[in-house]
Amino acid sequence: MKILVLGSGAREHAIVTSLLSEEAAHDIVVAPGNAGIAQDVRVEPDLDPLDGIAVTEYAIENGIELVVIGPEAPLVAGVADPLRTRGIPVFGPGKVAAQLEGSKTFAKRVMDAAGVPTGRAVRASTLLEVEEALDALGAPYVVKADGLAAGKGVLVTEDRDDAVDHASHYLEQGSVLVEEFLDGQEVSLFLVSDGHTVLPLAPAQDFKRLLDGDAGPNTGGMGAYSPLPWLPENFVDEVIDTVAIPTVRQLAREQTPFIGLLYCGLILTSRGIRVIEFNARFGDPETQVVLPRMVTPLSELLFAAATGSLSAQQRPEFAWDVTVTVVLASEGYPEAPITGRPITGLDEAAAVPEVTIAHAATARDAQTGELVATGGRVLSVVARGTTFAEARSRAYEAIGRIGLEGSQYRTDIAAGVTV
Repeated sequence: MKILVLGSGAREHAIVTSLLSEEAAHDIVVAPGNAGIAQDVRVEPDLDPLDGIAVTEYAIENGIELVVIGPEAPLVAGVADPLRTRGIPVFGPGKVAAQLEGSKTFAKRVMDAAGVPTGRAVRASTLLEVEEALDALGAPYVVKADGLAAGKGVLVTEDRDDAVDHASHYLEQGSVLVEEFLDGQEVSLFLVSDGHTVLPLAPAQDFKRLLDGDAGPNTGGMGAYSPLPWLPENFVDEVIDTVAIPTVRQLAREQTPFIGLLYCGLILTSRGIRVIEFNARFGDPETQVVLPRMVTPLSELLFAAATGSLSAQQRPEFAWDVTVTVVLASEGYPEAPITGRPITGLDEAAAVPEVTIAHAATARDAQTGELVATGGRVLSVVARGTTFAEARSRAYEAIGRIGLEGSQYRTDIAAGVTV
């Protein structure tokens, strides 16, 4: 199959790695890609993934049979819509359905209409409304940017002044949501949807804070692991019945079917499962630990969703082994990452058994040819093992072999988890 993947991060590299592992010999191209992806497949660095018309024309001219949209920005921009209009199978929701991620207010409205369990929330457009909502809901305070914020728009704090300052910053870009604090273990669950049928992938847990012990600022994610042996046995089925199907059916009733990956950010509270947020695409870094465990060919699942034939597919199967990923970030991330520094030791890291490296923000220096960091989260080191101890040991052995001046990573990803 000729497949076009849009994106340039570790999530897209993980998707490409999964597609390449299949017996079928796919012809894969990635736009714009990164230095690591370019080592594996052809990239189109000049094709703008935010330009729906250009992407559609490229797909037609090159006989693309499936387009997979990785990041949130092209989805919220509506890149899937012109592709579908021209009859090109595309994995990713249209512009309106993508507002499940693009607008926290939209997502809360859909959840309310569908009867999906979630925390109380107040939309605020002024600082006075923010302060009234903070006082009404109480501490710990939860403030979220309404729109996209690259995983950094959420603040949870006991400090009311910090909550007000955070809200003030994002009010310059639009409204914010002040939400009820929900306490419990967080879970990420991906569900593939063709607008009617949903099929679950394996649950994962990510680590959003920058520092060990869940300290420091929120990030796009510093690591993840799968499976989650501590989950209740019926957890996935309960999420399908109470969250995924009601949400997909509600969007279908609103004539904006959700076709793609419904990312459910969940929390197990003392009162049951609650939705923290929805995303409209594969999560990063959870994708890096979910896809390596999947036995079912990824291409079959994505194509079935894109063509409305998911009901003919069996629930995806997953291996029993463990995957752990640790993110290597640049100095200064997330506030002001220092870029342009050379990266060394990747061959040595990849030589560790059952380790792969997913590139997130890398490029080749035009003059020296050196691999350099181009952003905050630079690499995801992914390791498999028969136990958590084995997978963790491999991941940290590998990341210890990588050189990047000033780099940082958490040392407690999946610590204490046992099968």
